[in-house]
Amino acid sequence: MYQRIGAAAYKIDLGNIVELMEEMSNPQNSFKSIHVAGTNGKGSSSHMLASIMQEAGYKVGLYTSPHLKSFTERIRINGTEIEQQKVVGFVERAEPLIKRIEPSFFEITVAMAFDYFAENKVDIAVIEVGLGGRLDSTNIITPEVSLITNIGLDHQTLLGNTLEKIAAEKAGIIKKDVPVVISQKQEKIQSVFENKAAEVDTEISFAMDYYAVEQANTERVNIIKLGKIKIEGIKPDLKGNYQQLNLPGVLQTLDKLKGFDITNNHIKDGLEKVVKNTSLKGRWQQLNQKPLTICDTGHNIDGVNMIIGQLAEYGCNNLHIVWGMVEDKSIDEVLKLLPPKAQYYFCAADIPRALNAGILAGKALKFNLEGKSFTSVKEAITNAKKNAAQNDLVFIGGSTFVVAEIEEL
Repeated sequence: MYQRIGAAAYKIDLGNIVELMEEMSNPQNSFKSIHVAGTNGKGSSSHMLASIMQEAGYKVGLYTSPHLKSFTERIRINGTEIEQQKVVGFVERAEPLIKRIEPSFFEITVAMAFDYFAENKVDIAVIEVGLGGRLDSTNIITPEVSLITNIGLDHQTLLGNTLEKIAAEKAGIIKKDVPVVISQKQEKIQSVFENKAAEVDTEISFAMDYYAVEQANTERVNIIKLGKIKIEGIKPDLKGNYQQLNLPGVLQTLDKLKGFDITNNHIKDGLEKVVKNTSLKGRWQQLNQKPLTICDTGHNIDGVNMIIGQLAEYGCNNLHIVWGMVEDKSIDEVLKLLPPKAQYYFCAADIPRALNAGILAGKALKFNLEGKSFTSVKEAITNAKKNAAQNDLVFIGGSTFVVAEIEEL
């Protein structure tokens, strides 16, 4: 299971999932879908798309990974997680195939999701890529639209150590006659997507050529389309500044989606109720008011850069950071982004991939990040809360798996 052990769980071809789906009569061909890839923003974008389409009255499947608290978070219809008994039933039915084909944990989960969406006759499913794109198990669908969000350095050992190589892997979801939307224009890799779209003869659009988001006041934003206000005064419930980079891609994807009736009101309501409609957790989520306590799953260079930028906007007295990482990330590259003027509480999530808290604290010292190491995420959070005054800010992050262990979640 990649969530626990990392690269050893990653399969480098689509053979297993293709065989598994064929044996199950290819359920992925019986529902419409939107395919979402990217380094950062693909999860949030998937949830926003699902929420908007739910507000428009459609029955919407949503497949995402990893989960934070329960496996069933990965597979939802209109925000309701797959029933545990359905998971058990699927595995019992598929057991002979699983024994013969020996698919990975992720391949079995993808098959389960597609089977569940087909059985429940969803109007459309939003399918988030697990890792990469070209060889990801989800890449056996032919969606209505493909969306690729930000590309950054992450999973370099599997996807390549340059932005161009990583972009080429993500571009693997681009298919003939399926319009593709790119959320952000990143000059270094723009041609990677343009060349792939030309190669398979499909339409490509860069969302930021069409859409922009402007801050109307501290809480509300306006959606700008081609220089004119399209929707005024939206109060998004996803509070991370980085969501303004994701929104153009979501909106352009909806523009390219044919056969669905989605109005400005659906978009406004959907963006204001993402958490309510989809139960999204861990994206700039406020856990407490005094002291202000926030968590976020951002963990790579781009994600952490955005987090640190937003933390700097808060006028708190002192900053307390609960921080843990996994071994296969760019540890030093991330640590040097963190603010020295903070009290650190280093910890390790309860998974084999987690970096030992003491080792992390030692590495952090090279960057003048001072703090203590703790034996568990819970202990680190408890100590941060105990030390924080009412007007301080506590931030919990560094890894998806650290956020997953927050009890309030």
